[in-house]
Amino acid sequence: MDGEINSEMVKTAAQLKAIERAAQIIDDTYEAVLASVKEGDSEKDIADFIEEFVLMQGASGLSFDTIVAFAEGGAEPHHVPTDKKLEKGMLVTIDMGAVYDGFCSDFTRTFAFGEISDKQREVYDIVYNAQKLGIAATKVGVNCANLDAVCRDYIAQHGYGDKFIHTTGHGVGKLIHEAPRIGKGSEETLAKNMVITIEPGIYIAGEMGVRIEDMVIVGKKGPVSRIPTELIIVNR
Repeated sequence: MDGEINSEMVKTAAQLKAIERAAQIIDDTYEAVLASVKEGDSEKDIADFIEEFVLMQGASGLSFDTIVAFAEGGAEPHHVPTDKKLEKGMLVTIDMGAVYDGFCSDFTRTFAFGEISDKQREVYDIVYNAQKLGIAATKVGVNCANLDAVCRDYIAQHGYGDKFIHTTGHGVGKLIHEAPRIGKGSEETLAKNMVITIEPGIYIAGEMGVRIEDMVIVGKKGPVSRIPTELIIVNR
């Protein structure tokens, strides 16, 4: 029930350790993607590489079907990978997670393949700053609707309020989407050792999308992932 804290929202030390290991596997996977991605790769190629690499690192599986989206595909939050080929000047969004010892991780980054336009960089910077604000505001005792507003209001102030079309985040544990819900109208309050995502995004139909997502352990400073959120430009 909204507003109540159930025992599954607050994670034990052993559960946090499993989630952190699942996150580490995904960090390693993302670094492998950045090191190997090349022009002409398809969204499906990268998604297949991710699944194989995750399993090789000891995960029991993926938390969910991997999202790999190039250019205008990024405007679909739940884009399904296609045969679309990677070209210079595209933004690439990858949303992925691993399961380790029964617990999930969740992670999204958007990177640039080759130099991008001023507008693409502007949109990226807005999402980047919104996510930073959201992570900084993630503290014990914070109302989840108010946390959502931190990211949502920043994006709206920069002219893209109608392009942020989902909640700021959700709980993560045995399931990839658990309580609490970090969104408008949520009556839930953050408690120590909850694991939540902070994942603002901007989605411009037919053009591009940017999403940046990290898991945060409430009561600990900063995100679980070691991967930076500053824009990475891959030139290869």
